[in-house]
Amino acid sequence: MTERDQTGRPTTPATTTTPVRVALLGCGVVGTEVVRLLTTQAADLAARVGAPLELVGVAVRDVDAPRDPVVDRSLLTADAEGLVARADVVVEVVGGIEPARSLLLRAVEHGAAVVTANKALLAEDGPTLYAAADAAGVDLYFEAAVAGAIPLVRPVRESLTGDRIHRVLGIVNGTTNYVLDRMATEGLGLAEVVADAQALGYAEADPTADVEGFDAAAKAAILASLAFHTRVSIADVDRQGITAVTADDVAWAGRTGHVIKLLAIAERRTGADGAEGVQVRVHPSLVPLAHPLAGVRGAFNAVFVEAEAAGELMFYGRGAGGAPTASAVLGDVVSAARHRVHGGRGPAESWYADLPVLPADAARTRYQVRLDVDDRPGVLAQVSAELAERGVSIEAVRQSPADTPATDDGAPGVARLVITTHEAPEAALAATVAAIRDLASVREVVSVLRVEGA
Repeated sequence: MTERDQTGRPTTPATTTTPVRVALLGCGVVGTEVVRLLTTQAADLAARVGAPLELVGVAVRDVDAPRDPVVDRSLLTADAEGLVARADVVVEVVGGIEPARSLLLRAVEHGAAVVTANKALLAEDGPTLYAAADAAGVDLYFEAAVAGAIPLVRPVRESLTGDRIHRVLGIVNGTTNYVLDRMATEGLGLAEVVADAQALGYAEADPTADVEGFDAAAKAAILASLAFHTRVSIADVDRQGITAVTADDVAWAGRTGHVIKLLAIAERRTGADGAEGVQVRVHPSLVPLAHPLAGVRGAFNAVFVEAEAAGELMFYGRGAGGAPTASAVLGDVVSAARHRVHGGRGPAESWYADLPVLPADAARTRYQVRLDVDDRPGVLAQVSAELAERGVSIEAVRQSPADTPATDDGAPGVARLVITTHEAPEAALAATVAAIRDLASVREVVSVLRVEGA
């Protein structure tokens, strides 16, 4: 019960001068911003927690490397293991699997709460961290691991825990969204825009994690685990990046009323045995221009959550960057520190449902297929027959004039067909495309893209 003073107003929560000791692992872009917020907002954070937050050390690989002046060099240490042993809350922004995993487990062993932004570690070996935190009775928070500053993990993990989530659909990688957005608005090629993204700091020197979909797949695994109370790892995610997307694909998307986005999709599906399961995938998708996700520009993220009682919810904001990510980290630090001061614990891992993870061909989607075909009568009928044979119906067909005219000796020219299907099983759609590719009248299957969000 809330305590009140003689006027009936709530009293200020009990406070203590004993500080909550915070250790920071990593001092890159995000780590530096965490230090900045801990320093510049110290009074506000202390009021919210009920005790001062004391940064007791910052573990780095090279203590002599140049740093932002906001980082007190006396706090730098190369002894990460020694640092975590003397902290109440350990914040990890190192990234990667090791030494992050070992350091976090060591922190938990010493009774420290853990705050991490490490999506790769959570997606690969989250259950180990959850189990260790549960056994030690400490908090494990990771809001910053998915969608940067957007409050997404907490709503899915806590606010919607009384609901039944059917689907999570969204843009969770700001780099690829920036690349695809510029390709659409400026008609540029992928390689050129990726180079620009690197120059602006949106993409790493090695952009593989972004453009090949690994970053989005890790986030999709975390969201699926939370939404469906089932352990989902990055190995369970069907992944396709954007490296095959061409300027021609982007141009044709606009002509047919779509925009291309790299989407993470996690949903409940019925498997071949009739039992409910979870299907998780990441791939470039055609999104209708009328859908809210189509308007997500630049390096922003947006995620749709479709729940039984709550209906459709959309979370939108900056999904990357030092300051936005540090904001999410500090929110978790405040929660963990409050529990240190006032008692209580954050939510534990919820995997009671333990649903099977279904294979990629269990998904249901729509395809848009672009074909170069012989420009003569009967070709569309042949293509339509292959779709009908596999139970795939056509929503729309668009044919452009012959790109290559017929020759003088009677050989047919080449025309472009663009076929959009109705929703069908992934397995049936893939088999249909394979059969169409083998038709003698089909010169080339130029592009196959899924259509989502319709």
